[in-house]
Amino acid sequence: MAENVLFRRAERISGIALSEIVQISERARMLRGEGHDVIALSTGEPDFPTPEHVIAAAHEAASKGETKYPPTAGTVVLRDAIAERACVERENVVVSTGAKQVLANAMLATLNPGDEVIIPTPFWTSYSDIVAMAGGKVVTVPCSMAEKFKLTPEKLEAAITPRTRWVMLNSPSNPSGAIYSAAEIEALANVLLHHPHVWILADEIYEHLSYQPFVSFAEAAPALKDRLLIVNGVSKAWAMTGWRIGWGIGPAELIKAMIVVQGQVTSGACSISQAAALAALEGEEGLLSDRRNEFEARRNLVVDGLNAIPGVECAISDGAFYVFPNIEGLIEAGRFSSDAEVCDWLLNEAHVAIVPGRAFGLPGHARISFAYARSDLEKGLDRIAVAVGKLMSNEETNR
Repeated sequence: MAENVLFRRAERISGIALSEIVQISERARMLRGEGHDVIALSTGEPDFPTPEHVIAAAHEAASKGETKYPPTAGTVVLRDAIAERACVERENVVVSTGAKQVLANAMLATLNPGDEVIIPTPFWTSYSDIVAMAGGKVVTVPCSMAEKFKLTPEKLEAAITPRTRWVMLNSPSNPSGAIYSAAEIEALANVLLHHPHVWILADEIYEHLSYQPFVSFAEAAPALKDRLLIVNGVSKAWAMTGWRIGWGIGPAELIKAMIVVQGQVTSGACSISQAAALAALEGEEGLLSDRRNEFEARRNLVVDGLNAIPGVECAISDGAFYVFPNIEGLIEAGRFSSDAEVCDWLLNEAHVAIVPGRAFGLPGHARISFAYARSDLEKGLDRIAVAVGKLMSNEETNR
């Protein structure tokens, strides 16, 4: 008889679970499988197809035999194309299997146990988990709707300690769509100039989905270039989420350390996907403008629709394809205990999937993605409005 072996999780993942975004998406999929018509507004994936010229470039690369192990740091042609756009050298660029791997490489390459990483909330759910897996300590700084969901110099100064290693900024932001202006970046940079032990990670994956002027941290704070990592990729703007290509741009010594980590994890990003990413970067950018204009129209539709619903207050987002409305009015009206209960109720009652703000570190809100067809957005908003109307009516009756 085989001996019963007890499985033990590593402590580094003891507090980490499957992303709440993924959990909600899987729940929506399950309900669809049971025959329910579910509108999922929960994931950040464009409904547009990958551009044809990008697919053609991938096909050509495969046909030409570019199917061997790629260089660990990325192909020379792609790194050079990225470096040229960023006005840096090839040694300052690493290409990875998605922007998420860039984040993981950076944290694993630099954090020691107990090192602190400042993350303004709301934040993309993976930030805190990646830091924790690397042995770091997450220091969250709540940034309210009144503050436009952005970190202020005063709050940044208050959060920095001798153990601080990184500050993570995301502009345009997931989940709020907030964009830091040049003046706001300069104000944060002025604080960081007095703390030379603190590095800056600027996640700019939504750069090309900006409805207000976008300024890169590298452009607005050149004095900090020696401790700045820019994260970007092709997933969002070019609708290439499944191709898994992202990159990091930073000081050569940091990039070398990240390449060491990458060499032991993936040995480099897919060669065919890198050829596709190169075609995306070298292609006509008019396509990006057209898609950005469509996303902006969808944003306006969603913001107007949400603000017409009692108990919901939605600020207009400046970028990405998300809004992050305050739903405390619904929590109070329905006597729910949390934003998660509201989202669960909407999934069961209205068959609309959205993500609670607690998943992004700022309860009382919800994230709604408008990376979907207008027909789905309209149907989803109508369903939410009807469900909330019934909720408000019932509450009035019970008073």
